[in-house]
Amino acid sequence: MADDSAQRFVLGDVEILRVVEWSAPYAPAPVLVPGAGPGLWKENRDLLVPDHWDPDGDRVVVALQTWVLRSGGRTVLVDTGVGNGRERPGNPLFHHREGDFLQRLERAGVRPADVDVVVNTHVHGDHVGWNTHDVDGAWVPTFPRARYLVPAADDFHFGPEGGYGGGTRADDRLTYEDSIAPVHRAGQVELWEGEYRIDDHLTLEAAPGHTPGSSVLRLASGGERAVFAGDLLHSPVQILRPECNSCFCLAPEQAADTRRRVLGRAADERELLIPAHFGGSGVVEVGRDGSAFRFGRWTP
Repeated sequence: MADDSAQRFVLGDVEILRVVEWSAPYAPAPVLVPGAGPGLWKENRDLLVPDHWDPDGDRVVVALQTWVLRSGGRTVLVDTGVGNGRERPGNPLFHHREGDFLQRLERAGVRPADVDVVVNTHVHGDHVGWNTHDVDGAWVPTFPRARYLVPAADDFHFGPEGGYGGGTRADDRLTYEDSIAPVHRAGQVELWEGEYRIDDHLTLEAAPGHTPGSSVLRLASGGERAVFAGDLLHSPVQILRPECNSCFCLAPEQAADTRRRVLGRAADERELLIPAHFGGSGVVEVGRDGSAFRFGRWTP
């Protein structure tokens, strides 16, 4: 995607814009999706190269992106990427990253003060980073008028009451302290669980497994449907093999069950599937072959 352009399309009465923070080969395929053997990637080379897999380095190509929805007169952001100037010692690609995401967002016609709602599908560092930005050495909300919708289960798990994710990754504490806690202090966080209706077209639903509070955002408008699936999938190979988790899934069996459920509904109800990190157009139809799933068209 060109730096100065955003992908735009319309579903029913909802306008959708895609703003990419960063896209490149990310992690070795056997590391990111350890259950998917080398044969699966090679057998589907024509479907995966170049947007989803770099065969020369055997690395998964991913995008860090924010989906902007204009719905019911409001502007809604779905996930906010990595952010700038973060301490992320566990991930060299994100550590002290500096990028032009806010400029890209503005070129797409979205200024921080225009945003009404921020959806964090879950609390991982590459989904909440632009929740805040640095002002004179302090982290403050980037979107001053927005209501930030954060899954309650993730807020607990990754926050101080849950031991910052059990203390297994230093980045979890850092992420919460620089990207979630400041928004709490500003009084802009709304915690939710189960299901949360944003408006007549947009509904959040719990989809646990990747994290305790992982969620999806469903869009239904004018007979058209989509599901913004967060990190339920990192690669299209997980459509073909939904039992294959990413290395970041905290509850693998639950994550696989949730993935099958979401894929099944997408196939049966003709929902466009829009995961957080797919390259290419980022949007794909899902088909069924009995109990198995397959790729449909990449759109738009």
